[in-house]
Amino acid sequence: MEELLGAQQKMLPEMTSLLQKRYRILMTIYLSSGIGRRALGELVHLTERETRRESDILRAQGLINVLTGGMKITQDGKNVLETLKDLVHEWSGLTDMERKLEKAFHLTRVIIVPGDSESESYAKSLLGSEAAKQLDSLSNEKDIIAVTGGSTIASITNHLSVHLKPKNLVFIAARGGIGNNAELQANNISSSFATQASGTSRTLYLPDHLSEAAYTAMIKEPIIKEMMDLYDKTNIVIHGIGDAKEMARRRNSSDEEFNKVIESKAVGEAFGYYFNEQGEAVHRIRTVGIQLKQLKHVTHLIAVAGGESKASAILSYLKHAPKQTVFITDEGAATKLTQLLDSDN
Repeated sequence: MEELLGAQQKMLPEMTSLLQKRYRILMTIYLSSGIGRRALGELVHLTERETRRESDILRAQGLINVLTGGMKITQDGKNVLETLKDLVHEWSGLTDMERKLEKAFHLTRVIIVPGDSESESYAKSLLGSEAAKQLDSLSNEKDIIAVTGGSTIASITNHLSVHLKPKNLVFIAARGGIGNNAELQANNISSSFATQASGTSRTLYLPDHLSEAAYTAMIKEPIIKEMMDLYDKTNIVIHGIGDAKEMARRRNSSDEEFNKVIESKAVGEAFGYYFNEQGEAVHRIRTVGIQLKQLKHVTHLIAVAGGESKASAILSYLKHAPKQTVFITDEGAATKLTQLLDSDN
């Protein structure tokens, strides 16, 4: 079969790009659940004429329906997406990149979704979908799941009811609150996860960044001690990876704290630790939440991060990531990561 596909690519090289384009269009329609031609064209970067031509072809093949509320995928369309998934993955080079990143960082598994989540909303939805599938695959009855915040982690929420079987899971906030957007904080996301997964949740209503005096006082509180004990018993951690400067700003860091991040040449952040390009933890903040040392005892880690501009931040963390990590990213970040790895060698 591989020889046949290779021969087809040599005889009809344009077939590969055309298949990938139509697959992306069909996937975008599937994830959008009712979308107009203009919005579709903007998402997949096609002209209005190209969008009309391609959507007419998909409709003629019975893969989509064009309704008053927009285009929607048919069951045949869903079946085609599932059938072609591995083939498109292989032809687009994503499979080779996955193996390369797994080997470079000694990770359990790398999963790359098509697109760039910074510019294509369907890619962020795919990140969430793959993370939900991994959580279902890796979790067991009554596992404790620690969850961080951020928009990428929040994107997992709507996919849990579809992909995750009820297992009486306990979701806990992996850290306190960051910034002013409550919807993207770990407390709210862990609670939403529990609702979608028919599980329970435990929250941590504290600022993520504490002064030394406040930190010393807080960790003595019974409720905080209880949360720290839960972190020691955590089975799975689902987390994002942040850009160092962006995370410092979101924490409303003082000028002194922000300058420390800059002077240490930090590029990435996770769990309150800032990492430089070599993957060294060059700065950390006092935070009540799961600590880096506790990750060594967690059975599975699911790291979810994408976007080409985040590649350097992701690279800095992955050089430190525990080997039991499943890393889920998008094509934009993975391509840039591969280039950065090649330039290092």
